[in-house]
Amino acid sequence: MAVSSNSHRQDNQPVYVLHTYPFKETSLVVELFAYGFGRVATTAKGARRPRSAMRGMLQSFQPLLATWSGKLELKTLHSLEWGSGLLLLKGEALMCGFYLNELLLRLLPREDPHESLFEYYSATLKILANGENLATTLRRFELKLLQELGYAIPLQHDVSNAQILEDFNYRYIAEHGATKLNGSPARVNNGIQLLGKTLIDMASDDYNNIQTQQQSKQLMRYLLAHYLGDKPLHTRQLLIDLQGL
Repeated sequence: MAVSSNSHRQDNQPVYVLHTYPFKETSLVVELFAYGFGRVATTAKGARRPRSAMRGMLQSFQPLLATWSGKLELKTLHSLEWGSGLLLLKGEALMCGFYLNELLLRLLPREDPHESLFEYYSATLKILANGENLATTLRRFELKLLQELGYAIPLQHDVSNAQILEDFNYRYIAEHGATKLNGSPARVNNGIQLLGKTLIDMASDDYNNIQTQQQSKQLMRYLLAHYLGDKPLHTRQLLIDLQGL
């Protein structure tokens, strides 16, 4: 990847298209996820014209090489080239891909590099393209995203720094962590109740247990709702309607 001597121009940088929307009469705003640059907002001038060279390349989930420039928050996108290994996402996997993109658009600050998250996103798209274990793939990405953004998601110790025990029930509260519940499971009004085994399994990236799959989905849905605020994710509801992913 080459970087121009002009510090405001970036040449042939690895990117993915997260989202596009109309801008003025013939142009598009293109939200990119770029390696080493994070989420970058650009304008593709004339991209809505039928003969635009970029029009057919503005596809989500495809590895691309982009050249852009500009000092302001909204850059100018000059060109795109195909990267290596084109992907085909279809059906539920395609919806999962749009869900990942919406999470990045909502949670990832502009121009905050997050190289490891870019690599993880790229790897996750390849897993989705294979169409296997979609729900588990989403849980892993959701957790990785929150951790990469600096949100503390303690999974191995409770709020008193004691080791999580797999046979005990806990109440998990966003930005605090897990508190052990005494006695039998009870109604939890604040936070979410789950078994210690779920937290231990998530910490070790083991989602084979059915209860872990169910409770990790509930936990991540709760945590994401906390950090996203009042505005719900459009793709999340579509995934729930499909198969409870």
